[in-house]
Amino acid sequence: MNINMKYSRVELNDLPDEIFLIIFKKLDNLEILYSFQGVNERLNNIMHDPIFTSRLSFPKLSFKKYIKKFSSDIILNRFCSQILPTIRTKITWLDLESESMRNILDAADYPNLYALGLYNVEDETAKCLFTDERLSASIFKNQITTLIISIDPDKNERSTMNNICNHVFTVFINLTHLTFYDAAHQNNARLSFDVPFPTFSSSSLLVLKIKVQTFDVSLYILDGRFEQLHTLDIELASILSPSEIENQRKIPNLKYFVLCCMLRTWYYDELILPLIYRMSNLEELGLSFTTTVKETFIDGNNLKQNILNHLSQLKHFTFDIRSVMFIKNQMNLPSKEDIQETFIDLQYTKIISCVDYFRDYRQGLCHIYSYPFLMGRFEDITNNFAGGLYPYVRVVSLYDEHPFEHEFFIRISQSFPCMEKLIINNRYGQNQKESYKLMNDKSNLSIAKYYNLIDLHIDRAHDDYIDEFLCNAKTYFQNNILLDIDYKVLQRVTHDFTRDDTRINCTKVNELSLSENVKDSKSVQDYFPFAIID
Repeated sequence: MNINMKYSRVELNDLPDEIFLIIFKKLDNLEILYSFQGVNERLNNIMHDPIFTSRLSFPKLSFKKYIKKFSSDIILNRFCSQILPTIRTKITWLDLESESMRNILDAADYPNLYALGLYNVEDETAKCLFTDERLSASIFKNQITTLIISIDPDKNERSTMNNICNHVFTVFINLTHLTFYDAAHQNNARLSFDVPFPTFSSSSLLVLKIKVQTFDVSLYILDGRFEQLHTLDIELASILSPSEIENQRKIPNLKYFVLCCMLRTWYYDELILPLIYRMSNLEELGLSFTTTVKETFIDGNNLKQNILNHLSQLKHFTFDIRSVMFIKNQMNLPSKEDIQETFIDLQYTKIISCVDYFRDYRQGLCHIYSYPFLMGRFEDITNNFAGGLYPYVRVVSLYDEHPFEHEFFIRISQSFPCMEKLIINNRYGQNQKESYKLMNDKSNLSIAKYYNLIDLHIDRAHDDYIDEFLCNAKTYFQNNILLDIDYKVLQRVTHDFTRDDTRINCTKVNELSLSENVKDSKSVQDYFPFAIID
């Protein structure tokens, strides 16, 4: 932000402080500080309000990872030499990325700093930072109670998290809140340890939000090493077969527990339920997983009998549970209405049920979830999707053995306004494609608009869905799209990279992932002029 004070000084000074605050609140506080610091005493006083100085965030999220908000070293040097020393006592929270975190922490003493966010961290960066004698002896050991660590998505995540975690509990001895995760949904950094499990512990940690690789790691976390822990939000990659790790010790201090598992598990009864039974004083519970069942879907009766009746202190229960059942020759399979009936006397929140049967896989899928929906992923959406608003969802996957028509995609785009990643799996072509052409000729075709989409996977889908998303008369999305797609299908839909009405959306792709080697790379590159082709 560049302000020519020669022409604007009088006009700015004529504005009351209240107007300045309203204007500045709509702007980035770092830009405000850089642009107005030192202009005059009045602006300094306004800018030094805690609204603008208490939390400073130097990184920004850009297409998969955190990057520096300011690319110029001149701007960073001015912050370190002039701005940060001036407001150092007002700063309580710093968000930093790996390249500049050392410079900013060394720029001043921050006597009131209690929270630190470290983004794009890698093992060597953490080792140098956490072993710094000045920082470790003062800020880290004595002041920091809240710590966020986001792993560099371009590095070897598992080993990095292993080593960093050892440093954290050695250096930050007063830590009460720890968030340990990857920067965005595309990355898969999850905590994994070699046997034997490390011996670190903490007597001060109260809140832990973390991604781990396996269920075993979550059992280690709850083995007593964090005796004061009252909140655990844990995301698992998988829940595998039971191990010999003890899963019976009571966890009386835990009040809030969220468990989310990415991959399907067979061990709802053997592992998930026994873990929950250890939390006798639980007040809030969140569950998100997909499990294979033998005879009946997980419904309201199952939840009441196996969970709610065991948690007498529970006040709030949110869930997103998919149960998969193999269909052989069963008769009287439950319907959506049958499942919904089991939730009539559930005292918590609104419950939505969806039941689908897939003949190709000879499977039934029952999806039950609480609404409002608080999870970040919504998977295996079919044509039976009930709609609604899901503002927290970032990742969406679609699957069905019936066509997805254009109206369905409009409903999806409206229901998930913050969706960043979309995966489409449907081999059945659209039935109403010709009618869409007629509607479009009359300018009556509504456009599905995806304002936050950056990651689109349509490599296991009928050609119609490639056409659906690449045709700008049907779909609108912003720039910087990662497109994962089958090369031969792309070649057909774009008429060998010559079709005009798919050209606009293809210019918005900045990364193109193809299923095979490109035969005519020049034609593809010309059609995707801003894309890196993999």
